[in-house]
Amino acid sequence: MRVSSSALLAVASAAAVSGTKVILDNDWSPAGFIPYLLALNAGWDVLGLIGDTANSWALQTSLHGLATLERGNLSSCIPVYRGADYPLLNTPQLFQAWEEVHGVLPWQGAFAPENLTAEAAGSDPTSGDPNRISKAAFTEGYPNTTLASGPAAIWLVEQVNKYPGEIVIYSGGALTNIALAVRMDPTFASKTKGLVIMGGYIDVNLLQVVGSVGEADDNSDINLMIDPEASKIALTADFPNITIVGNAANQVFPTQAYWDEVYQVKNAYTELAYNYYGTIFPFWDETAMFSVLDPANVLNSTQFYLDVDTAASSPNYGNIHAYQEALTPAAQTLQKVNYVFEVDGNKLLEDIKQTLQYPPTCAGL
Repeated sequence: MRVSSSALLAVASAAAVSGTKVILDNDWSPAGFIPYLLALNAGWDVLGLIGDTANSWALQTSLHGLATLERGNLSSCIPVYRGADYPLLNTPQLFQAWEEVHGVLPWQGAFAPENLTAEAAGSDPTSGDPNRISKAAFTEGYPNTTLASGPAAIWLVEQVNKYPGEIVIYSGGALTNIALAVRMDPTFASKTKGLVIMGGYIDVNLLQVVGSVGEADDNSDINLMIDPEASKIALTADFPNITIVGNAANQVFPTQAYWDEVYQVKNAYTELAYNYYGTIFPFWDETAMFSVLDPANVLNSTQFYLDVDTAASSPNYGNIHAYQEALTPAAQTLQKVNYVFEVDGNKLLEDIKQTLQYPPTCAGL
């Protein structure tokens, strides 16, 4: 399906202007820095990062974001805020109870059972105390600077009101902080430039059952499923534009040959990517960021109305449901979203290599 979506092109064209402001909310990791480097490389103004609870607790992911900024001498000009510890309703206990009824997810993120032995060996914290820090997981180095003070959702609202119509909100993890901002300020979503997320898989159930557990992992929607209620609030809010990068995020995988080529230029970021990104997972978060940097980056997209299943009794709890306009439900207001099917994979690889090999510093921003 090759659909030229004029709306998506318009969003990307407007966002592609050098100097576009962006806030990146993600469950940061030792090798998760590429999305903000891509934005900086495109000339965007990164106002700050937020760490959310998804792959691990918000404190741990926020500190990873801070630590990776430090490695590239970017922490003095880009603040990092700690997001909300818990989803709006979900808890590890509720999540695991849902799994008992509907089946175990191959990746459970922050709500996997607590495993202190794994943490001591270098895994990020799961379940248990959200204030727990696993320093052994900081292969990028533990941060020396401190997180910005104040709740992330309040800062989001403040920034959008300071720069109305100028800020793209990027989410590569759970949508909790964005949903809180939507609920705190009813004008928040409408005052942004738009929202882009990594997540929102559609029609992937067969891929979850006919392949390996690893393929099922690639096609499970943990970013939305860890906080389904927040996902619905954020994705039905009146953002001027919403871009969903779900299935397309599985398109491009790195290879060892690719990392060998990247590492021909030695610096802090190529070293971290070479040693810790690996070749098992696709460029998930990177593809989402890439999709809105330039209209030419998206080769295939369409539009539809989107809802999120928030019935805890459903096996699709936290998954999206798509509608054509004629069939949208009358009892609720859904948003028309831009759904990316395919990106220019070769350009994505080239852009990642270029930004890793020649990353910006605060002095150059």
